[in-house]
Amino acid sequence: MQYQRVRLESLGYILPDEIIASDEIEVRLAPVYERLRLPQGRLEMMTGIRERRFFPADTAPSTVSIASAEQAILASGIDRRQIGALLHGSVCRDFLEPATACSVHHGLGLPADCLVCDISNACLGLLTGLIQIANMIELGQIRAGVVVGTECGRGLVENTIERLNTDTSLSRQDIKLFVASLTIGSGSVAMLLCDEELSRTHNRVTAASVLAHTTYHELCRSEGLETFMRTDSEQLMNQGIATGAETFTQFLRETGWRRDEIDKTICHQVGVAHRKLLFEALALEGRLDFPTYQMLGNTGAAALPLTLALALEAGHIDTDDRVALLGIGSGINCQMIGLHWQESLVRGLRNGLPKSQSKVMTSLPQS
Repeated sequence: MQYQRVRLESLGYILPDEIIASDEIEVRLAPVYERLRLPQGRLEMMTGIRERRFFPADTAPSTVSIASAEQAILASGIDRRQIGALLHGSVCRDFLEPATACSVHHGLGLPADCLVCDISNACLGLLTGLIQIANMIELGQIRAGVVVGTECGRGLVENTIERLNTDTSLSRQDIKLFVASLTIGSGSVAMLLCDEELSRTHNRVTAASVLAHTTYHELCRSEGLETFMRTDSEQLMNQGIATGAETFTQFLRETGWRRDEIDKTICHQVGVAHRKLLFEALALEGRLDFPTYQMLGNTGAAALPLTLALALEAGHIDTDDRVALLGIGSGINCQMIGLHWQESLVRGLRNGLPKSQSKVMTSLPQS
């Protein structure tokens, strides 16, 4: 898929106040650690994740999504009457029905002739929404659209801790299936796309490549983000990276870029091992990337676009940079999107303090 008319105009985000360290989670896991004689520090050592953030218990995803989408709309300066699509793409949602996007649409006061729906695609939900909106803009069906999502990971982490402590039938091998659940964090992000005539930034979406290897759809299964998730992390990582390498070849062809012409990358945030092996497989230098998993954990479908927003605030991405968004999710699905960047319009709330066009970010190290 190639685009001429589509611009990624602005981003908005919300980060929760509450910070939970991996050490704190291990303190709560004392019963199972003692029973199986597991060493302390194991969680951070295996994943590279020092901490993650949580929204308050019982937070409705739509309430946070309204706030992050509002940030993106305000940053863009585009009249909300021009917005022709609102897609909600996170794993978390308010209810099975109606669509969480309906609550967000109402809260934002968007026009009645706006397409409103939820997009479900595991950790690629927001990227899938970006592609859908980009297609509509390229076809001239709409002039602007917003894809937004909010992941609330507290319930999954807390339920996993309780399960590991109380189910004494679990062995060391069994516990491996639950490690990924302990890496989950919370966050919210919105992206506003528009046609070239509405754009002030001219951040061009150049191309998108997709690949599905659904042979491996059973490697990660969730009964619901508030209940339990079982993940064969090693197999999912290996097959995901193999799928990513195959998709990357297609991505270079569709963008017309050479590997050495990619200036920056933004990846789905899983952990230290995944990042290392991915960059080795793609033959890319780690310095191009901006990791956030150390401080945010895995924030699901919000992870990649949220990392993009934070990278922009930190000044990691420069004018005229070719930026590769590299998304790999369970399924296995892979989606990669090329951006030719010009100007950053980002508004966000971090620890309750408004951040806009910030050039320095001290809380999230780049390596």
